[in-house]
Amino acid sequence: MTEVFNTPESMTKLTGDYALGHVRYATDGNNILRNVQPFVFRFHDQKISFAHNGQIVNAKSLRNQLEDQGAVFNSTSDTELLIHLIRRSPQPTFMEQLKDALRQLEGGFTFVLMVGNHIYGAVDPYSFRPLVVGQFPDGGYMLASETCALDVCGAEFVREVKAGEIIHFHEEEYDLISYTENTTTAIEAMEYVYFARPDSNIAGINVHTARKNSGKHLAEEASAPEADIVIGVPNSSLSAASGYAEASGLPYEMGLVKNQYVGRSFIQPTQALRDKAVRMKLSAVRGVVQGKSVVMVDDSIVRGTTCKRIVRLLKNAGAKEVHVRIASPLFMFPSFYGIDVSTSSELIAAHKTEDEIREYIGADSLSYLSVDGLVDAIGIDYDAPYNGLCMESFTGYYPAPIADFKERYLEQLTPLQEAFLDKGKQVNHAK
Repeated sequence: MTEVFNTPESMTKLTGDYALGHVRYATDGNNILRNVQPFVFRFHDQKISFAHNGQIVNAKSLRNQLEDQGAVFNSTSDTELLIHLIRRSPQPTFMEQLKDALRQLEGGFTFVLMVGNHIYGAVDPYSFRPLVVGQFPDGGYMLASETCALDVCGAEFVREVKAGEIIHFHEEEYDLISYTENTTTAIEAMEYVYFARPDSNIAGINVHTARKNSGKHLAEEASAPEADIVIGVPNSSLSAASGYAEASGLPYEMGLVKNQYVGRSFIQPTQALRDKAVRMKLSAVRGVVQGKSVVMVDDSIVRGTTCKRIVRLLKNAGAKEVHVRIASPLFMFPSFYGIDVSTSSELIAAHKTEDEIREYIGADSLSYLSVDGLVDAIGIDYDAPYNGLCMESFTGYYPAPIADFKERYLEQLTPLQEAFLDKGKQVNHAK
């Protein structure tokens, strides 16, 4: 945002009573200019602007079908599907057209649309991703993907938009409409583990509290009695590290320092950029870790390359031992609902055992939080599998169809993944 709106003049050009913005990284399509959102479409009878968070898993099938019918796409993003489905719907009103379009989409998604002086927000039937409503002191409303955005803008939290709901703002009121009755709750666990900011709340649970609880559970499940200190990997692991230190009775120290001007390495589009980001992002504090046996708490290990570099950083700074503790289970299965890891080839846990991962990253010991430990730590309690969490990357259980990805997913299953599923730890791993 600061790179685009970097002068007072750039802000003064923004006039009007309604606005729509988008800063999410792409998980479908390419990182090219024509995929930048919000999308704006101008028709003879209306102008529609909209933005999307998530991933539509039947996008390829729908796009092929629409192109066969004469549709012309301006982007490679799955987001654009919505406008084609809306405009081709035979329903008489925009609301009915939107409901008709949403019912054809599969996967995890939230949409915000602006049509004239009407704003719409929509959530998939599983509530994979948060969409929250805030109200300003003057009575105006806003929608956001995290509650922390409400605080920054000075809005008061009103409610979450729930699974299968559309919220419609018009004038100074809003309506809630269900576009499907076939709903459940499967909030993406990685929102709590990594993606969301610690000052956000999801389903009434503070993210920092959930992460700190995961660290406490991790200390109970995987203690390191010979260690001298506990450190966290900035920034998403600091809460878990403080919980681990508190539960274990070990001192919590700042053994790694983050360059605040470098973005998150996980979401960089290539491995080379991720490696460069890690090198620029973190420094070990030699005066803290030198000669010490260190417990390094991290939120997750996805590809393994980042963790390997951090362990090396600590050992180069003089750490005597590095005991890696991960505040989530083994990230063994790809995600298709809005996280940019949709192939098993990217996942180190799909190809290496826990001990092989320990050897690869160079740690003296390695332990992960259990599935039950993470569910208990987060603490939501819906009448759904895993108490309403989507744990697909840790368990192989996909609560929603994976549609166009199913064939590739099954073809790419590794022996380790198949052995995990065959143990009876999970059923119905791909619809």
